[in-house]
Amino acid sequence: MGANVQPTVGLHNGKVSAVEASEDDLTTAVSAPVAVPRVRVTLPVVTTILLIVCFAPVIWGLIQAWLNIPDAAHGILIAPVAIWLAWRTGFVADARPARWTGSALVTLAVVANLLGRVAGVSTLPRAALWLAILGVVLWSGGVRQVVAWWLPLLLLALTIPLPESIIATLTLPLQGVAAKLGAGLLSTRHIPVLLAGNVIRLPGHTLFVSEACSGLRSLTALLSMAILVGALFLKYPLSRVLMVALAVGLAIVVNGFRIFMTGFLVFFVDPKLGEGFMHLTEGYLLFLFSLAILAALTWAFSSVERRIGGAANA
Repeated sequence: MGANVQPTVGLHNGKVSAVEASEDDLTTAVSAPVAVPRVRVTLPVVTTILLIVCFAPVIWGLIQAWLNIPDAAHGILIAPVAIWLAWRTGFVADARPARWTGSALVTLAVVANLLGRVAGVSTLPRAALWLAILGVVLWSGGVRQVVAWWLPLLLLALTIPLPESIIATLTLPLQGVAAKLGAGLLSTRHIPVLLAGNVIRLPGHTLFVSEACSGLRSLTALLSMAILVGALFLKYPLSRVLMVALAVGLAIVVNGFRIFMTGFLVFFVDPKLGEGFMHLTEGYLLFLFSLAILAALTWAFSSVERRIGGAANA
C-alpha cells in the first residue's frame, strides 16, 4: 500500500524504446535545414538574355524581311544553318575571353540599335544585332572563339538585307548585263533584236528587264551557298575564293540565259510564257539548275584537292 510509483524510464534492458527513438528522429528531421538546390546563372547567359530582350524588335523585323523581301529570302535558310554550325563546332577549350573588347562592342551595338530605331533606319539596328553577337562571343571566348566560329558569323552577316541605296546601285548594272547577255544569245538564234538600255525589242514584242530580273536575288543566294559549301567541303583557301568568284559569274550568266529563254519562248511559242506563273516557274527552275552547277563545281574542286593532297603525300 505504501509503495511509491516510479516514473517510467525510456531504458529497457539498456536500450531506448522504439517510441522514443522515432520521436527523436522526427525532431531531428524537422529541425534540420532543407538543402535547396541553387541554379547558377552565368554572366554570359544573363547578357545574352538581356540582348535578346533589347533586340527583340530587330530580330522580329529581320524575320519579317526574310519572309517578305525577295532579295533577302535566303536568310530564312542560312540563319538556322549558321546556328547549327556554331553548335556543332562548340566552344574552344583554351579560349581567352576578351572582356574589354567584347563589352565595348556590345555597348556600341546597343547605342547603334537605339540610334537606328530613333532615326528609322532599319539597316543600322540589324547590323548592330550582328555586332552584339560578335561582342558576346569575344567576351566569353575571345579571338580564338571568333576564329572557330568564323563561318557561322559570316553567314549571319550575309543574312542581313542590303540597304536600299546599295540595292539600287547594284541593280542597274546587273540589269544592263542581263539585257546584253539575253540579247546576244537571242541574236545567235537569228532573232532580230534591238537593245535600248534595259528594253529588248523583238518583232511584235517588247521585253523589259525589270529590277526583279536583275539577278541580284539569285546572286546573294548563290554567294551564300558558295561560301557555305566552300567552307564545308573544300580545304584550300584558293579553292574557296575561286568558288565564290565562280558563283558570282554563274549567277550573272544564268540570269542572262533566263532573259534569252524568256525572249525565245515569247517569240517562237506564246507571249504569255513571258509573264505570270510560267515566268516565275522558269526563274525557280533555273535557280535549281544553278545550284546543281554549284554542286558540280564543288565536286570538281574537291577532286582536284584530293589529287594534290595525294601527290604531296606520295
